[in-house]
Amino acid sequence: MTFNSVAYAIFLPVVVAVCWRLRHRAQNVFLVAASYVFYGYWDPRFLLLLWFTTGADFVIAQRIEGEDDDKRRKRWLLLALTVQLGILGYFKYAGFFVDSTRVLLSRVGIEPHVPILRVLLPIGVSFYTFQSISYTFDVYRRRMRATRNLVDYALFVAFFPVLVAGPIERARHLLPQVARPRTKPSIEKVRSGVGLILLGLFKKVVLADAMGPVADAAFGTHHPAATTVVFGAYAFAIQIYADFSGYSDIARGSARLLGFELIRNFEQPYLSRNITEFWRRWHISLSTWLRDYLYVPLGGNRRGKLTTYRNLFLTMVLGGLWHGAGLPFVMWGAAHGALLAVHRWRTGETTSSVSEGPIRTRDVGRIFVTFQLTTLAWIVFRSSGFSQVAMMFGGLVHLHGASLSADDVALVGLAFGVMVVMDLLQRLRPTFEAWTRTPRPVRAAAYAVLVLGLIVWSGGSARPFIYFHF
Repeated sequence: MTFNSVAYAIFLPVVVAVCWRLRHRAQNVFLVAASYVFYGYWDPRFLLLLWFTTGADFVIAQRIEGEDDDKRRKRWLLLALTVQLGILGYFKYAGFFVDSTRVLLSRVGIEPHVPILRVLLPIGVSFYTFQSISYTFDVYRRRMRATRNLVDYALFVAFFPVLVAGPIERARHLLPQVARPRTKPSIEKVRSGVGLILLGLFKKVVLADAMGPVADAAFGTHHPAATTVVFGAYAFAIQIYADFSGYSDIARGSARLLGFELIRNFEQPYLSRNITEFWRRWHISLSTWLRDYLYVPLGGNRRGKLTTYRNLFLTMVLGGLWHGAGLPFVMWGAAHGALLAVHRWRTGETTSSVSEGPIRTRDVGRIFVTFQLTTLAWIVFRSSGFSQVAMMFGGLVHLHGASLSADDVALVGLAFGVMVVMDLLQRLRPTFEAWTRTPRPVRAAAYAVLVLGLIVWSGGSARPFIYFHF
């Protein structure tokens, strides 16, 4: 079941209506069951893995909390990480390493008789695994108590708005909302929740799904011209942002209707002035997870400049590998790691540099350069392998070759303009409370545009969300 499906359009109102007729504990039981229905809609077999990891982490976290001996606590933590990362590694990377080993041996003249390994990747396994790891680590660090209520923990792991593609919620933020009684949302909260869902659907259906075929055509072209590479890269930059931020908006809106507040996963990342700011605005739940559970344990910026640069680079390489087993993902992470290290070296910044409020004239040049750098990195991310990376970057210096149609180029330009306008408006009105202060005719016109766009662009087969593959 996907957020942009008819099934979800029926599922969500039913869940919301039933949920608010129940008391708190019954609500949690019902939401766990609803989340399992939502997840099992793809393949009921996925539920077996979800149940196993939920039960294992629930028990191990209590054993970690109950131990006073540091060595035993570390052993329990190691067991939890072995289970969590072992499952993630097997389902996400086993097939890649088997195939890679076979290819490498074949190139040196050895024909291995290795059985073909085809592993079905469970939807959302990367997200709920990282969410569980953060819970286990926070219990180990004594930043929170292990929950004794299995239903509460099961809902934290399986809550359907975040289960498949995030945001990666922290237990310290979401579990208290699960454990305490929730009040029925006010009419303002309902409006904001519905508004977020409409905004997310608009981004997905109107922007992302329109850019998908253009990006596919560009990256499927042999010997592309420079214009094809440029506009194909722009199309994918718009697609992946609108697709994933649209998903996050729908998740936040759906959760708000049920009395939960999720973290914001995107804050106009393409309006960032530098690469450091970009990663404080893009996929915020992942970037902060990598910071707290990888970069800081590696030493962060506490052991000198060279070690800091190394830690930034390794963190981003592993962040790239989180997206999938493939050289392009590693190269993409390495590129961002190098850019972050260079920015830290040039500026010496160790604190947040996120700008708020209107864009200033002096920021425009830096925003332009940052967007070009991130778009070049998206070429690597979108490519199927090193050969395609080389072909696409080679195409940047060729004026002649396969080109996109004029209609595709115009469509990319229009989508880019819409995306920029939407982000500028959200920068000026970052919260629903600020949005409500906008004159009513303006708000009505904005909602009318969203609904009209969905009506015009809907129809046909829905394209899956990109991050379902990760």
